[in-house]
Amino acid sequence: MRIGDVAERAGVSVRALRYYEEQGLLNATRSTSGQRHYPDAAVEWVQLIQQLYAAGLSSARIRDLLPCIQSGVSTPESLTLLAGERARIDDQIKGLIEARDRLDEIIAMTERASSPSSACRTYRVP
Repeated sequence: MRIGDVAERAGVSVRALRYYEEQGLLNATRSTSGQRHYPDAAVEWVQLIQQLYAAGLSSARIRDLLPCIQSGVSTPESLTLLAGERARIDDQIKGLIEARDRLDEIIAMTERASSPSSACRTYRVP
């Protein structure tokens, strides 16, 4: 599959695919004319890379985890890395839930404030 096809199907730019290749996250074969060709599985792989990036993993961390991800076999070191990333993501989720709950409070507060007879709690910006 050509680079443009992978980019379109995975929902990323061609530039992103080239970057993944530079970072050692994605491999392509080259035609005699120098065009990149990827296996069909590259689309799913790129989507996984995108998810890991969105979760806050760096390209270096993803590269460290490649052998484990590709083989489905973990070493004690890779298990430690995976567990650490999972714990970090859990902390992010907790923070996002807290932020969402505060927004819910603010939404409720402003809805009450729009009725003339209600008093509401306000937040002062430092």
